[in-house]
Amino acid sequence: MANSKYEYVKNFELDDRLPPSNWLVVRIDGCSFHRFSAIHEFEKPNDEHALNLMNACALAMLEQFPDIVFAYGVSDEYRFESHMLSLMSLLHCSKILSITVSFFTSVYVMKWKDFFPQKEMMYPPSFDGRVVCYPKVKIILDYLAWRQVDCHINNQYNTCFWMLVKSGKTEHEAQHVLKGTQKQEKNDLLFEKFGINYNTLPAIFRKGSCVYREMVEEIGKLDKNGCPVKRTRRKVTVGHFDIIKTDFWREHPYIIEEN
Repeated sequence: MANSKYEYVKNFELDDRLPPSNWLVVRIDGCSFHRFSAIHEFEKPNDEHALNLMNACALAMLEQFPDIVFAYGVSDEYRFESHMLSLMSLLHCSKILSITVSFFTSVYVMKWKDFFPQKEMMYPPSFDGRVVCYPKVKIILDYLAWRQVDCHINNQYNTCFWMLVKSGKTEHEAQHVLKGTQKQEKNDLLFEKFGINYNTLPAIFRKGSCVYREMVEEIGKLDKNGCPVKRTRRKVTVGHFDIIKTDFWREHPYIIEEN
C-alpha cells in the first residue's frame, strides 16, 4: 500500500526503537506461576524437573538467537543478555519482546513431556517480558549479582518455610517462626531441626542457572597425514556457578567483551 491514501495510519505506531551502544537485558517471567505450579503439583520448595525445563528453554533461546551471550535463570524467570552492538539492538522493543517471549513459551509447551512424561499439562503457561538497556558492563555484572543474591535469599527462606510446613506446621505458623530471622539463624534451623546443611543442597537451587557458550575442543576427521584435526567451537551449555565473584568472568572473558 505504498503511497496510498491509507498509509497515514502508520503515523499512529509508537517509535520504540532502542538506543544504540547499550547492553540489552530481556527479562522473561512466568505469569501467575504460583497457581500453575500448584495445579501441576510441583515439588516444594524446588522442583528440579521444572527448573530443568526452564533451562532447556533457555538453551533453545541461545541456539535460536546468536546475539544472546548469557542467560541467568531462577524459578520461573530468566534474564537474557545481548551484546551492545548486536543486531538485536537495531530492533524495536516490541519486536524483541514478541519474538523472544513467544519462542520461549512455545518451547516450554513443546518440551513439557520431556521433563514431565507422566503429567498432563492442564492448561498452557504464559510468560511476560521486559527489555532494559544498560550502558556499562559493570552494571550488567551488578545486575546479575543482584539476581543471584535474590536467588539465595528466596531459596533459603523457602527451604526453611516448606520444611516447617512438611513437619506439620501451618503456613501461618511457619511464617511466624521465620519472621525476622537472619541467614545464620535459618541455617541453624535447617541443621538442628531437619539435619540439612544448606551449603550442601544442589547448586541449581542455591545459585540458579547460567546458560552460555563454553569453548570446547573437538576432534574431527583425519588430515592428509592421518592426524586428527582439532577445532575449537562455542557450545551452548548450562551450569550453576557463583557469578557474584569475578572468577567465572575471568575464565570466560569473551562473554562480556565490549568490542
